Amino acid sequence: MTVIENKQLTLSEIKEVLRAKIFAGEDKPDITVKAGTASDLMSDMLTGKTSGVVLLTGLCNVQVIRTAVIADVSAVILVRGKRPTQEMIHQATEHGLPLLSTPFTMFTSCGRLCAKGLRGVEEKAPAPAVPPYGC
Repeated sequence: MTVIENKQLTLSEIKEVLRAKIFAGEDKPDITVKAGTASDLMSDMLTGKTSGVVLLTGLCNVQVIRTAVIADVSAVILVRGKRPTQEMIHQATEHGLPLLSTPFTMFTSCGRLCAKGLRGVEEKAPAPAVPPYGC
């Protein structure tokens, strides 16, 4: 049986794993995130447990920053090489929210973080029907 590791990652580890560029929050390389979530629907971010998690999204507008602040997200990562607007960078900086961009797709980004031990926001994963596959 494979033991699935569940650990927290620092912002600098996430930056390295995702080969990401930091647009805001360069002064916070040691903050830790306890889980990850991925969504383009900001309304979903307001209905689940998102405090202290990293948000991966393909949505690139200031609403992402506003929602992340309300949802108490620890960091936002834009996928597919999307570049934040100046307003997004300004808002993220003003709220102390790290904002990064990775060249990877959302699927690949989630897989890379999962392979490093970061898990999703599920409170309790359903029991596997087959032996765990590691990620």
